[in-house]
Amino acid sequence: MILFILLALLVMAGYIFLQRPQFGRQPSGERLELIKNSPNYKDGKFQNESYTPDLAEGHSYSKVLVKFFFGKSKYNIPGATIPSQKTDLLHLDPSENVLVWFGHSSYFLQMDGKTFLVDPVFSGSASPVHFTTPSFKGSDVYAVEDFPAIDYLMISHDHWDHLDYTTILKLKSKVKKVITGLGTGEHFEHWGYNKNMLIEKDWNQGADLGDGFRVDITPGRHFSGRGLSRNKALWVSFVLQTPTMKVFIGGDSGYDQHFKRIGDKFGPFDLAILECGQYNEAWKYIHMMPEETVTAARELKATKLMPVHWSKFSLALHDWNEPIQRATLEARKQNMPLVTPMIGQKVNLKGENVFTDWWKHVALQPEN
Repeated sequence: MILFILLALLVMAGYIFLQRPQFGRQPSGERLELIKNSPNYKDGKFQNESYTPDLAEGHSYSKVLVKFFFGKSKYNIPGATIPSQKTDLLHLDPSENVLVWFGHSSYFLQMDGKTFLVDPVFSGSASPVHFTTPSFKGSDVYAVEDFPAIDYLMISHDHWDHLDYTTILKLKSKVKKVITGLGTGEHFEHWGYNKNMLIEKDWNQGADLGDGFRVDITPGRHFSGRGLSRNKALWVSFVLQTPTMKVFIGGDSGYDQHFKRIGDKFGPFDLAILECGQYNEAWKYIHMMPEETVTAARELKATKLMPVHWSKFSLALHDWNEPIQRATLEARKQNMPLVTPMIGQKVNLKGENVFTDWWKHVALQPEN
């Protein structure tokens, strides 16, 4: 009886925890009916274009959990403060075409006079349990207060390391429009965003933003979900076209043939921004290996590649700087120019930039 009561209390506590507002809300009403008509929705959830198991052949959840607790690299977290620069985003020249990266998959773009903010996470964590996935020391040099008005907030999917509840709430007064995949808008409405602010699209749909700007929603090979339910909202990538530039914003994705199809249809791109971190052979179908990231950029017909999804959170087993090291080696083999700024460094999108191998100078282990 005591064990039964304890189990019941544990289940009740878990249920109450999952009702917290940061978990968002699953699509309902008109949005759910729209989702049900999507060609990418089947058996009550969104599906990848290719068969995509949660884990690769020969791997199991039990093995993965053991490795997470006992098999992580001892260099999984940097042993010293991540170096950074601080760009004054509030006083940028409107004629500048710039990019500023904030670590992981968060970055700011100003192009042809419009501002874009992608997958911002500034709460210091990528988890509903704050202490479990803290950001690396030195990677949180920006706060919401450092941003100007944001014309377009772009959210690739609803995972905690891409859609941060605390940041989204603080940004509300600065954001004019939100661009995201079908279903994710339910979270925003639950959090007080006006429905009229949302541009919410399915794969292979687009929106004319006016003044020579356009966004097309393109596929990824991944999954979604903030709680126990998966794939109720769509994970996406973006083709962003301005009057003078074209950028591919990749979100999270395993390697697949969609990169070549997107390149054939929309390429070439001035820049492709693609994930290259938090990978493992056990989940290779939902996160690319760094070498695949370079191949994907080439298939997209990108002039340059910016590897992201690293240098802020430890969500895999590899060394914290292994992703950029492997991507750099492969980029040399495939003759792909890389954009590798420090966190906060201003990148000139139409001019020359100087990038250092700054990750090589961060201590791997804490100093005694």
